[in-house]
Amino acid sequence: MYNQFDFNYYDKKIDREKYIVATFSFKAPKLTFTQAVHAIAGESSIGTWTKISGLSAAQYKKLAPKLIWKNEAKHMVSIAYPLALFELKNIPQLLSSIGGNVFSMKVVTQLRLLDIEFPKVYIDSFLGPQHGIVGIRKILKIKKRPLIGSIVKPKVGLTAKEHAQAAYTLWKNGVDIVKDDENLTDLSFNRFKVRVKEVIKMRKQVEKETGQLKLAVINITAPYNLALERAKYIKKMGGRCMMVDIVAMGWSAIQSLRQENLGLIIHGHRAGHSMFTRNEEHGMTMYVVAKLARLAGIDQLHTGTVVGKMDGTKTEVQKIDDFLKEDWLHFDNLQSDWSEIKPVMPIASGGLHPGLLPDVVKYIGQDVIINFGGGIFGHPDGVAAGAKAASQAAQAVMNQQTLEEFSQTHDELATALKFWVNN
Repeated sequence: MYNQFDFNYYDKKIDREKYIVATFSFKAPKLTFTQAVHAIAGESSIGTWTKISGLSAAQYKKLAPKLIWKNEAKHMVSIAYPLALFELKNIPQLLSSIGGNVFSMKVVTQLRLLDIEFPKVYIDSFLGPQHGIVGIRKILKIKKRPLIGSIVKPKVGLTAKEHAQAAYTLWKNGVDIVKDDENLTDLSFNRFKVRVKEVIKMRKQVEKETGQLKLAVINITAPYNLALERAKYIKKMGGRCMMVDIVAMGWSAIQSLRQENLGLIIHGHRAGHSMFTRNEEHGMTMYVVAKLARLAGIDQLHTGTVVGKMDGTKTEVQKIDDFLKEDWLHFDNLQSDWSEIKPVMPIASGGLHPGLLPDVVKYIGQDVIINFGGGIFGHPDGVAAGAKAASQAAQAVMNQQTLEEFSQTHDELATALKFWVNN
């Protein structure tokens, strides 16, 4: 029952514009490599657990998946699925196939979706980001340097006015972007609409005082109709950005929010992704999540820091960020054209302090939002000093100076380095 597909396409060129290619790693102790591959390919396409009739020879030829690459030693395989099996601009349907019941088969004890490669016609069916890197920089009028962000801390517990005052202090002292944490929505002690009013009022005030444009990232995560209502309220009040927890809300909601064309930057938080990305032998990679997020329309996406507290190797984070920022993907001798889908601004967030900023820029580049939470709010001299220290670290990098050199004339940075690096 596992030998139902003709896999004579191994190592042969196919027309990449007619297939979606998924690369898996797997463990199937009770099956041979070939049996396991047939089981995976069948369950994720036109097969089932036993022999059946129903497809004509012509239908089979048109719809059957093809094995185009394998590494038996590492239990890896690339399967090309005919594009006819998929609905354009529909991420939920895509995942129902190559990310659905195939993960529940008893005979395949572990399965990991490593990558998905799409033909141009599939990519171009999606809207992608409305703003992307260029649009975000245009809104803030910051051309080159990394953007400095901060999460208001504690993540929950402050009133709306306390939250807004913290945002004001951050913006006033050099921070560009201030965001809600992922679990702050509409809580009894911090109501959503009150927070929106107070935060945007403070943003407008600090913009007048500093002459610099700022961004408030406000969390709308909720069931879709309520999330949309919140997004429209942000826009009505003069906001520029909405934040969504992409895993909690789901791909259907993200695509739908983008299709509203509200003009708001969509800030994508990835809270919860490790439930299915962290196990290196099962689930899917964050790289796949990033590809789907770009298709769905996320403008800026949390991707990891390399040097912070969150999981993610240097190789993995750089691969994700390079993809988000590029128009083309290169794999072997083939190319994937993402030129119609705007590049996404990566966000480095989690366990960062000013002393780590040069490493983040070294590994990720300048097209990045560097988010500080405790690394600003934990500064020994307070939040204002923490914000200044983060901004000073960015200035040092842009001036091509070491932090130690720059800190000799900038007390806030000097204190931060003493507290987090040199103690």
